[in-house]
Parts: sequence; structure tokens; C-alpha cells
Amino acid sequence: MDLKSGIAALLFGLPALVAPASAQLAPSPDAPPVSTAPAAPAEETSVATFKVSVNLVDLFFTVKDKNGNLVPHLNRTNCSVMEDKVPQTLKSFVAETHQPLTLGILLDTSGSQQRVLPLEQQAGSQFLKEVLRANDEAFLVSFDVNVDLLQDFTNNARLLSRALDKTEINTAGGNGAGGIPGAGGGTIPTIGDPKGTLLYDAINLAANEKLNKETGRKAMIVLTDGEDEGSRTKIGDAIAAAQRNNVIIYVILIADRGLYWNQGEGYFGYSPAKRIAEETGGRVIDVGNNGKKLEAAFQQIQDELRTQYVASYIPTNAKQDGKFRRLAVDCKGDKDENLKAQVRKGYYAPSPEN
Repeated sequence: MDLKSGIAALLFGLPALVAPASAQLAPSPDAPPVSTAPAAPAEETSVATFKVSVNLVDLFFTVKDKNGNLVPHLNRTNCSVMEDKVPQTLKSFVAETHQPLTLGILLDTSGSQQRVLPLEQQAGSQFLKEVLRANDEAFLVSFDVNVDLLQDFTNNARLLSRALDKTEINTAGGNGAGGIPGAGGGTIPTIGDPKGTLLYDAINLAANEKLNKETGRKAMIVLTDGEDEGSRTKIGDAIAAAQRNNVIIYVILIADRGLYWNQGEGYFGYSPAKRIAEETGGRVIDVGNNGKKLEAAFQQIQDELRTQYVASYIPTNAKQDGKFRRLAVDCKGDKDENLKAQVRKGYYAPSPEN
């Protein structure tokens, strides 16, 4: 799908560039048509309403012991929550093994992924078949010089696998044709225009356009080499979009590193990928270009998503100032051993009403 003009409209040509969340993911050409009919007018009835603002914070997290093993049987007395170093009183604490899961798969289809795309398609399809349960949903987005929605929300693993199988490396001059490195015509992104790995834009759009209205457990799995080329969204804004929408991000780093060094290019994808994952409560898993490691990474993510806790509380700081609040979760086992909670680094308080 050619989105040179589309992505400009989506990310660069909007009248309100200060609000990137107003951009939209481009749908797949195979997607069903979207109705443009105006909504039915609301009944002109005056109704008195009373609004009470209660900022209930939900924390989804996993807990591991010193050996990295998941700890599945904790209760409220095992864990405590701090917000900006102030203890919080938990309203609830439960293990969420069966709560519906909303999942976004973000697939890097830039030129640097040409040799590993088949591995991603095979392992990703198998993962979706295993992880999706009756009340779960997932969607698939690809990103390169464009950001494309290849499959909208569905519970059908077969549809998702079919969309995965159809993904291709995007090129400037057609798939497989000589073109611009980073836009599909080579294996290594280059410095200069046009640039072709809109990683941060894809995360921002997926969080703000697809996951913003979803409730409960939400996660993204991003398969990429971790290097962004050309996004209008800064890495901090992509992270903030995920944090505002309570989205956990797992980054699976998959890249043929030797290609970078052989062609005189350094590899710099690990650090930004690690930052994105850790600040949103996920983690980065480096698999190189090894198919077995990729399969193991998907299995680890599946295990973690099915061994989560959710702790809810009403913050002692009731200000609706839109500011970032830092979070810390401390857990101890029954033998008082220290455990490690994998949780987002913070959240944004609601903004004051206009």
C-alpha cells in the first residue's frame, strides 16, 4: 500500500500537529469499507447529570524471583505500591490469568528485516494461535516508510496469520526492486531522506488510535531491530502514549547484526528498545536472527501475560494536573525474600477539565 501521500496526511499534514494522537492508522486495502454516514442525531432532551471524578489506577505487572522465575501465587499482603514515594492503600489485588487480553502486533517491514521476516511470520502465527482465548482480541500493524493496519481487531488467529503471511518488505521502487536503503531497497537504513522505519510513529498510533478505548489488559509486541528512521514522534512521546493508555510493550529485537557491521554501519537499536519496554512495564528480548530464540521469546511473553497481577488504588494525590506520577511496586515472598515486580515506571494523572 503506497502511503507516501497517506502518511503525510496522517502524520505531517494534519492541521493540529501538536496533537499526534489525532492521526490515524492507514487500513489495509483488504479491510472492509468504513461507513461515512453521519451519526443519528441525539435526542434533544435536557438531562441533569452529576459527575464524580475518581482516579482509580490499575497496575498490571508480573513478579519474578532472583532466578527470573515467575511467581504466581501472591496476595495483597505480599506487595505494596508507592506513588512518588508515597505509600498507597490498595483497593484490590488479584491474579489476572483469565481476564481478556487486547494485543497489538507491530511488525517492522523495513529493508533491514528482509532476511528475518519469514521467521517472524512463522513464529508470530504460532504464538497467536496459542495465546488468543475466547474473549481476547488482537490486531496487526506493519511499519516501514508507512504505518499500515493490516488486520483490525479480531479473535480469529487464522485471519491474523493470513495477514502476517501477506506482509512484505516495503520498497521505494516495488517489492524486491532496487530502491532506497531503509525503504526496502537495501538491508541497512541510511542517514538522510527518505527514511524508512517509523517505529515511534507506529507505537504512538497503535496506543492512541487502537488501544485508547480498550479496557483491561493491553499489550503490544513489537518485532523490530529497534532502530527508528524518520518518525515525527519522539521516543519519549511514544512511551508517554503507551503509559497514558496503560499499554505494556514487549520488544523482540530481531536483526542480522553482521549485516550492519559488514556494510560499515553501527547497530544502535538495543538501548531505545530497552527504554521503551522497561518504562511501560514490559521488557526487551534479544533474539538476533535465531528462529529458536524467537520461538522462546514468544513463549516467555505468553507465560508472563498469563501470570499477571492487577493492583488498584485511588491515589492520595487527588490533583488532576496531568503530571507524570512515578510508581514503584515492592513484593516479598512468604519467606520474606525480595522479589522483582515488572511494572510500568509511572502514569499520567488526568488533566484538569476545561
